[in-house]
Amino acid sequence: MPWLRQLPRWAWFGTGVLAFIAGLVNAVGYLGFRHESISNMTGNASLFGIALGQANGGEALHWAFAIAAFVLGTMLSGMIVQQSTLKLGRRYGVALMLESLLLFVAIPMLDASNSTGLYLASTAMGLQNGMVSAYSGALIRTTHVTGIFTDLGIYLGHLLRGLPVDMLRLRVCVVVASTFMLGSAFGALSFAHMQQHALLIPALLTGACGLGYGAYRQYSLAGER
Repeated sequence: MPWLRQLPRWAWFGTGVLAFIAGLVNAVGYLGFRHESISNMTGNASLFGIALGQANGGEALHWAFAIAAFVLGTMLSGMIVQQSTLKLGRRYGVALMLESLLLFVAIPMLDASNSTGLYLASTAMGLQNGMVSAYSGALIRTTHVTGIFTDLGIYLGHLLRGLPVDMLRLRVCVVVASTFMLGSAFGALSFAHMQQHALLIPALLTGACGLGYGAYRQYSLAGER
């Protein structure tokens, strides 16, 4: 996995921060007025199917919008980032700033118990996951951890059997899983004090990451001249 072995420090840091953000956003979704996942579409797809099976048109429409919003975010990522290799100069800063904007706009709507806020937040998470998937060759996900825990179990099983394991990939699994859960814990703590306004934290973090990435990129490019 050459891309992983060449992953720079800023990308490792960014992966952990983005997984933390996704865990926080998802916690707010679960603790909010509809108690639903924002960053993970597996459960939402099941709930969509359940609504169809129960002939509940209103619920089916809601879950369809939630899933479509996430897909819209990944489409936006594909349009913005465009490339599938990690390299300074790609438009990650633009994607992060757009994610920040979507989260900011979602907050007043969630505060009013308006489902549109959930759709905007899901679009933000789709944008984030699409961006990370693009630069990692679809080997890293930050908005859900089912695949991460699957890989982690496989690698641990290989270790127990004495089989070779890519330890760098194992580290990625540990970083994403731990920061996602840490973000969820922080989301629960912040929701207890801020309710829906807890999303201000990931909105500010993604905005800061976008600005920080832009500054780091300019500094690095200037050093190459």
